[in-house]
Amino acid sequence: MHTLPATRIELAAWLRLSLAPGLKPAALRLLLAAFGLPQALFAQSPEALAEVAGDAAARAVLAPPGPAFDGQLDAVLAWREQPGNQIVTLDDPAYPPALLTMPDPPPLLYIKGRLDLLHTRAVALVGSRSATPQGIEDARRFARELSAAGVTVVSGLALGIDGAAHRGGLEGVGGTVAVVGTGADLIYPAAHQALARQIAVQGAILSEWPLGTPARAANFPQRNRLIAGLVSGVVIVEAAMRSGSLITARLANEMGRDVFALPGSIYAPLSRGCHRMIKQGARLVETPDEVLEELGFVRRPASNTGRAAKQVGPLDQAGLHGLSGGTALQAATAAFADAPSSGSAPQPALAPDAQRLLAALGHSPTTLEILAARTEMEDAALHAALLRLELAGKVTLLPGGRFMRAHHD
Repeated sequence: MHTLPATRIELAAWLRLSLAPGLKPAALRLLLAAFGLPQALFAQSPEALAEVAGDAAARAVLAPPGPAFDGQLDAVLAWREQPGNQIVTLDDPAYPPALLTMPDPPPLLYIKGRLDLLHTRAVALVGSRSATPQGIEDARRFARELSAAGVTVVSGLALGIDGAAHRGGLEGVGGTVAVVGTGADLIYPAAHQALARQIAVQGAILSEWPLGTPARAANFPQRNRLIAGLVSGVVIVEAAMRSGSLITARLANEMGRDVFALPGSIYAPLSRGCHRMIKQGARLVETPDEVLEELGFVRRPASNTGRAAKQVGPLDQAGLHGLSGGTALQAATAAFADAPSSGSAPQPALAPDAQRLLAALGHSPTTLEILAARTEMEDAALHAALLRLELAGKVTLLPGGRFMRAHHD
């Protein structure tokens, strides 16, 4: 796998092309196919380049590098010297083969960690940054089981579903790859510093952006295209109607990758994006095994032993994220139950414990054990809060000792 790294002169040529303003990767690919290595492009006439890839691309290639270029090259070479850091160019045998099936693979990739994970069977798990407790659990469990089957879990290092997917991926042999929208020398969001360090050792962090590139909103859709390019399929765990996950799914679909979505309650805002994708042809999946079977990935037999224990607890899609505050939670109606309507009397404000419990309850029947795990509340406080919610007509006790939000029109 490890080939000789590019020399300073070779890397300078690749870096110059990757930094050339207005040079699109698809145009660069055409030029490289026609003329060979980057150095050869700089020796061509504008007419020869324009004939292959258009005037704009010809101008971009032949524009002299800016005054800061030598400093950037030195920084890139110094970054590459650090343990675990690699720079892979488009003509390198170590370049991820899945990305070569994209119409516009990046000319340069900055990689921290295990290069071998970019040459494996891979599935992306993506979803909302403001995920629900259930969404976090589902993402981590799906990722853990896919990774246990030897599949690499790819995501975007964002808060919420992405972070849970990476954590689950790290728990199995398949490992995880984080595709980031900043330079590979920066970590965004800051809350994922420790997670990123762990991924850099046990998994891989991948960026196409020049070192020092900060987090910009415009970079993330392009980052999503790389996530889609690296994998055989994309699983959407939770997504609002307008979300980056749906962009990733659309890009994956355009590249011929499979798209899967986890269904949820019709009352849960973060199920709506998933349901929309299902209506548009994404495959509805309820278990990691369904993803493995659809993609033709055979589960590794060794991982079957622990599965029965792992899959206790219903796949109950949950409600709004606890961080969104009580008011949004109280306003959101829940999955249907035959609860008596409490009439139109004004509702007293709920105590913080009860609000937290309502947030953890989500939109589907949930056991006391799951609520205890999600809220980390002591037994006495948990029972007291549940009783308050029942008396307030917010929660209904179902047969089998499960709790559900009461549904009010």
